[in-house]
Amino acid sequence: MDIRAIRKQFPILDQEVNGHPLVYLDSSATSQKPIPVIEAVDNYYRLTNSNVHRGVHTLGSRATDLYEGAREKVRRFINARSTAEIIFNRGTTTGINMVAQSYGLQNVKADDEIVITPMEHHSNIIPWQQVAKITGATLKYIPLQEDGTVSIENVKNTITDKTKIVAITHLSNVLGTINPVKEIAKIAHENGAIIAVDGAQSAPHMKVDVQDLDCDFYTFSGHKMCAPTGIGVLYGKEELLQQMEPVEFGGEMIDFVEKYDSTWKELPWKFEGGTPIIAGAIGLGAAIDFLTDIGMDNILQHDKKLAKYAQERLNEIEGLTIYGPKDRAALVTFNLDDVHPHDVSTVLDMEGIAVRAGHHCAQVLMKWLDVSATARASMYLYNTEEDIDRLAEGLVKTKEYFGNVAY
Repeated sequence: MDIRAIRKQFPILDQEVNGHPLVYLDSSATSQKPIPVIEAVDNYYRLTNSNVHRGVHTLGSRATDLYEGAREKVRRFINARSTAEIIFNRGTTTGINMVAQSYGLQNVKADDEIVITPMEHHSNIIPWQQVAKITGATLKYIPLQEDGTVSIENVKNTITDKTKIVAITHLSNVLGTINPVKEIAKIAHENGAIIAVDGAQSAPHMKVDVQDLDCDFYTFSGHKMCAPTGIGVLYGKEELLQQMEPVEFGGEMIDFVEKYDSTWKELPWKFEGGTPIIAGAIGLGAAIDFLTDIGMDNILQHDKKLAKYAQERLNEIEGLTIYGPKDRAALVTFNLDDVHPHDVSTVLDMEGIAVRAGHHCAQVLMKWLDVSATARASMYLYNTEEDIDRLAEGLVKTKEYFGNVAY
C-alpha cells in the first residue's frame, strides 16, 4: 500500500486544526471520504438525479442502473449468493432493528434465549432487550476472558438448545477484539439458533465472506468504510428474508394495494419502503470500488501493523492503561491515570489530534472494565506511524498539562 498516495485521495486530511496538521484518529466513529466517493455523489446530483424503479425516462433509468449496480457491488464485496439478500437501509442500527423486529418477534417466544456479549454496541443490546421484554425470552451474555476476548468454551457453555438467536459483533468498537464468528455460527446452528453479526467495524477493515462465515444476518454501515453517512446494508439468507415481514410500509415496497389488503414486492425491495437512499448507495458502491482496488487484505495488514505500533508507543507512557487484547484491529482504547478521557481528548484536540472520548455506546462493557469512560484512537488506511508518534507526543503533553510526571 502506498499510504501517501492514498492520503492524497482524502482532501479533508490536508488541513490544520488549532494551528497543527490534522491527525484524524476517530475512524471507528466515522471514516473520511475519498475523492472518488465525493465525485460519485456529486455526479449523481449534477447529472442523474431522479427517483429509481418508478420512471421510464432516461434519468430514472440511469439512476436505477446506478442504484442496483451498487447493490451488486455490495453482493460481491461480502460474497452473498444473490442481490435478493442485500437490503439497503440507513445503517447498522437500522439493520439490527429490522432483524429484531421482523425475525426476532416472529420467532422468539417465552422461555427461549437470546445470546449476546458484554462487548456489544448499544445498537446490538437494546433491540434484543426489547425482544426479550416483549416475548418473555431470556437475554444471556457470553462471559469475556480477562483480555476482552471470547473463548469457544464459554460460547459452548452459554448457547443451549433453548437459544434462538445469537447476536454478536465481529469486531469490538472498544477493545479491537476480532471475534471467531465462523466458529460461533457453527455452535449456534448445532443448537438450532441463528446468528446475527454486527459488522459495523469489521466490514471496513477486513475481507468479509458471509457464505464462509455461514452467518444468517450481517449488518454494516457505509460511513465507516469511506462511503456517505445514512447508508447501510442488511445481509440476510434469502430463505430467512422470504419468511420475514417488512417493518416499514408505504411506496416502493408494494406489489398490489387494494382497499383492505396489500401484497409485497419480491426481495430485496419489500424491505425498502419509500424513496431509497439513492445517492448514499451510489457513494457506497464507489467506496467499495476504492477499497477493493487497494485490497481488503492489504488494509487489514496495514491496520494490524498500526495497532501493534500504537500499543508499543503508548505502553512507553507511564500511567497509561490500554484495554483489550494484544492481537487487535486498528484501534487503541486507553486511559491516563487521574485524567478524565474528555480532558485527554480536549488537550489532544489543541494539538490537532482527533480522538474519541466517552463510553463509545458500550456502557455494559465500561462496567465490565470498571471505568466510566475511555479515550480511543482508531486508525484506518490513511493513517501512518507518524500519526501514532504525534498521538504519543500529545499524550505526554497531556500528562504535563495536568501536572503528571512525563516518562
